[in-house]
Formats: sequence, structure tokens, C-alpha cells
Amino acid sequence: MTHEIAVIPGDGIGQEVTPAAVEVLEAIDAVDFDFVEGAAGDAVKAETGEALPEETRDLAADADATLFGAAGETAADVILPLRQVVGSFANVRPARSYPGLDAVQPDTDIVFIRENTEGVYKGIESEISEGVTTCTRVITEDASEKIAEYGFSYAKGNGYDDVTIAHKANVMRTTDGLFLDTASAVGEDRDASYDTALMDALAMHLVMNPQDYGVVICPNLAGDMLSDLAAGLVGGLGLLPSANIGEENALFEPVHGSAPDIAGEGIANPSAMILSAAMLLDHLGYDEQGDAVRSAVESVLDSGPRTPDLGGDASTEDVTAAVIDEL
Repeated sequence: MTHEIAVIPGDGIGQEVTPAAVEVLEAIDAVDFDFVEGAAGDAVKAETGEALPEETRDLAADADATLFGAAGETAADVILPLRQVVGSFANVRPARSYPGLDAVQPDTDIVFIRENTEGVYKGIESEISEGVTTCTRVITEDASEKIAEYGFSYAKGNGYDDVTIAHKANVMRTTDGLFLDTASAVGEDRDASYDTALMDALAMHLVMNPQDYGVVICPNLAGDMLSDLAAGLVGGLGLLPSANIGEENALFEPVHGSAPDIAGEGIANPSAMILSAAMLLDHLGYDEQGDAVRSAVESVLDSGPRTPDLGGDASTEDVTAAVIDEL
């Protein structure tokens, strides 16, 4: 069976790490992919007036899955609509330490299950008078229940015993109160073991004792911020992949941005993008191949070559070739 994969490199280092992931997927003999590239991001907006052309939206909507690299200044105009196009309700962000790397916390193995449709990222902002602006935070019972169901299912299916519901219901009593009550009810209905944690206190505990946490179910903004914090524990954003999961479609992207300071130099770490491709393989049912890609990345991270962000002097191409050699 041939799977059509939309490939949207975007801006900055997205133009370098996305082809690296495609090379790795092409090296897997057991899976047949048809890669179709689409354009989006800052350069596209400068040329056409829109950061996410309609044909790119349609490409992602019709594909079996999408690989997305990074967007620069137009990120809100690109990635948020793309997530909507694939119907994503869950953003899955694993953060784990790898052998051989000088991680701040070498025992980290946490997966953030982030609600992906609402919260302050709903984009409802306004200026009500000069110098006075507002941002409306939207939390619904349906979306909270859906992300909690996914989070508890993910934990059970992937062998995580510790589930934590992150919230700030002591201050945002109505919105996060609803999120907390709804997610907790899902845990109770499943007779699952779980804890709850105020998201600010959780940030501190993640730094001090990350080994105490497995799956963290989060509202949208909290999941974004806490997963970036966890990246600092394991070696940086260049190591964090993510999946945007919908009912029938999905989009896979590294957590890092476009990194304009190193774009074009050929030294971007492709690990997060390649690990995102491994999550794509999982999503399409190729668990064995996904595990093989993760093992290959882990071996290269352990023994090298490594890009400058991890203390080495290798290029993006060097690391990609080493991963393919391991495969």
C-alpha cells in the first residue's frame, strides 16, 4: 500500500531537517511512500500574500499524514490552521533523555498530551480601547473529555503508570475548574490511577524530579510551555518530536522553531524531525519500523556524529547519513 505524505518544510531550518526526515523514511524498504511537497511560511507570504496557500491546505487535508518543518514570523498563520485542517485535537510531545548526552536530568521520560483546539490559542483577541487588550480563553467539557480520554488511553497503551492532570484551577476557577473536573471524571470512570498538579508547581517539580512523571495531560498553553521546559532537561529542543493527532488524519513536526540564527548553515540537528517521522510510522501502523528509526537515532545520539547544539561539529547531512546507516 502506498501512503501519500504531504511534506511542508516551511521556513529556516525546516528547509534542512524536513528533507532529512524524508531521506530516512525513503530508506525503509517495507513501507511505500509518495511524498508531495507544499509551500508555507514567511517566504510564501512575501511572494503570494498568504502564508498558507489554499493548495497547501488541500494537500494536508487529502494526504494520509503530513510532515511539517517550521514556520517563522507567520507561525500562527501556518501551524494553527494546519492543525485544524487535519482535525487535530491532541498534541503529543514526548520528552526523554538519551544515552551519551549530557542531559540536565538523565532519568526523564515524560509525554505531554496537550489539548490542541482551544484555550488562549483559540485566537480570540481584541483591543477594547486604546491601550487595553483582551484574550478570551475557551475551555469546553467536550474537548477536555476528549483529551483526557486520549491521554489515559495513551498511558495505558504505552506502559506509563504515572498520569498527571495539569491545571490552574485555584485561579482560573471556571475554565481550568471545568478542565480539571472533566479530566478527573474520565480517570475515575476508567478506575485509573492519576494525580493532579497546579501547572506552576508542576514546572518546578518537573525540573527537580522528572522521574516521578510519565504522562501529563495539559490544557493548550500549559502543554506548550511545560514541554519546552522538559526539552531543557534532556538536551534541548532539537530532541523533541511531536504529533498532532486527529480522528482520521495527523501532522508531525519537531517542537523547535525555524532557528533563523543557524538557518542555511547546514548544522541544524535533524533528530527531532526524524523522531517525528518515527511517530508518523507509528500512526500509520508501522510500529516495528518506527521503533527501528528511534533506535537508530538513539544509537547516533549516543556515539555520534553530533551537531553543534549537542557539542559536536557534524552537519545535518552527517547525522542523517549516520541514522540511515544504522537502519
